[in-house]
Amino acid sequence: MDVFPAALEAWLTRIERLHHRPIDLTLDRVRTVADRLDLRFDCPVFVVGGTNGKGSTCAMLDSILRAAGYRVGLYTSPHLLRFNERARIGGVEADDAALIEQFEAVEAARDDTSLTYFEFTTLAALRLFARARLDALVLEVGLGGRLDAVNIVDGDCAIVTSIALDHVDYLGPTREHIGFEKAHIYRSGQPAICGDPEPPASLIDVATKLGADLWLFGRDFNYAGDRQQWAYGGRTQRRSGLPYPALRGANQLLNASGALAALEALAQRLPVSQQAVRQGLLTVEIAGRFQVLPGRPAVVLDVAHNPHAAAVTASNLDAMGFYPQTHAVFGVLRDKDIDGVIAKVFDRIDRWHLAPTQGERGCDAQVLADRVRAAARARKAEAALQTYASIEEAYRGALGAASVDDRILVFGSFFTVAGAIRARESS
Repeated sequence: MDVFPAALEAWLTRIERLHHRPIDLTLDRVRTVADRLDLRFDCPVFVVGGTNGKGSTCAMLDSILRAAGYRVGLYTSPHLLRFNERARIGGVEADDAALIEQFEAVEAARDDTSLTYFEFTTLAALRLFARARLDALVLEVGLGGRLDAVNIVDGDCAIVTSIALDHVDYLGPTREHIGFEKAHIYRSGQPAICGDPEPPASLIDVATKLGADLWLFGRDFNYAGDRQQWAYGGRTQRRSGLPYPALRGANQLLNASGALAALEALAQRLPVSQQAVRQGLLTVEIAGRFQVLPGRPAVVLDVAHNPHAAAVTASNLDAMGFYPQTHAVFGVLRDKDIDGVIAKVFDRIDRWHLAPTQGERGCDAQVLADRVRAAARARKAEAALQTYASIEEAYRGALGAASVDDRILVFGSFFTVAGAIRARESS
């Protein structure tokens, strides 16, 4: 008889070692185990994918629905500090005991079926939600869509927030390839929201062939705003006098309008009042998405790790006002478009504090130094930079170098933001 671990961290270590590849995109294995677990959901399910903006969109859906009085399950990935962040019910992270119970069930059901870390933990979260008597469930896709473990669930409404180049080794080298993969979270006859203002033809083609009810930004829903408030317009629903979301960033109204389109599409099953929308937007929280921490110097945490997201980061930095100097704590995975990310923010950075990322996909700080210097040469500019042995050391180095009136941007990866948070907590 197998002896299962007693602690959550021991379980996670065990799960990491189950499969020979960390990413192995196919639904065959995970669907086999899901069938054995007999996963069923008696509430409306929102499935949210996209290159950027999906985490913010999930957070807004969750916040608005909870403000409307619904009991909501929320699944997101990756986590920043604790695995428990990935599964929330009613805004509260699942505790260790609840997660371990699900891990034991998945382990028993899988028999000799090999599962990746993401597949195993996704099944565990789904089983947790299936037993939680929810009014609504919000699921964030991990990678792509068509072959992501979350796609075993038939959503009542699916949202694709944006399509940009990322994970090209798995999803393909163009927006058309990536749009094809992400569009497969759509379902026949079900609302299919697309928040990308310029969706690739492949996404529209897949939605049409699936027979999905496609809602396009600019055609089926839109937004308009001034400095004080904004308004949403959908197919049949108008919401005016809305407060700006508590999440910072120029792209958040696009994310919010996609979330409101999804709520409009399911309004018969999940009616939401204007007051609930207002309260949900005002109170929504998500760590690491252009999160400006209190105190001086100003510290901005942003998990932006592809050129599209980095361009939004640059725009958001511009909107913050004047700072004498901007220091960047930068660490990124080596399979990302490092040159593309650096190019989008290079002109906003005065000094780079470069840190390694760990694991199979980790990138050495010296590699980052070479890429920053190459970007400087291309611009006939100088690059002030320093490398460190860890993200925590890089963050402390930036704090030591910055004046109280300066700004520190921590970006490039969830790992980078998490390392800076740990450094702050230990100081």
